[in-house]
Amino acid sequence: MLSTQAAEPMAEVKIASPSDYLAAERTFLAWIRTGLALMGFGFVVARFGLFLREIAVTTHARPLESTGASLWIGTALLLLGVIVNVGASIHHVRSIGRLKRGEETGQASAGAIAVALILATFGLGLAAYLVLMK
Repeated sequence: MLSTQAAEPMAEVKIASPSDYLAAERTFLAWIRTGLALMGFGFVVARFGLFLREIAVTTHARPLESTGASLWIGTALLLLGVIVNVGASIHHVRSIGRLKRGEETGQASAGAIAVALILATFGLGLAAYLVLMK
């Protein structure tokens, strides 16, 4: 018996090539490098206040009044690096899953935009800190 309904077109499944997987891997590794750089930079910023106090002691200069801002900013950058690495891992696992299912993976990276805006905010904060603490 023939059906009176028109046949629905089958969705075309795109098979991912090895280069797609390698591109996903390169992107993941770039995010890991970014997270590690943020953690390293955060550590340096957190210890910057201690460094300035040590220089003041060795040069017999007036001891600096510490606001503790470098510790908090550095810790925030370090935690941002951790968040970037965890987020990159989750995104990578999902991207590989989409590649295996043949789904489209090309999209704007909201994570990259968010990290860029957060870093710009931290940069402005650090610039203000350096200007105000002269």
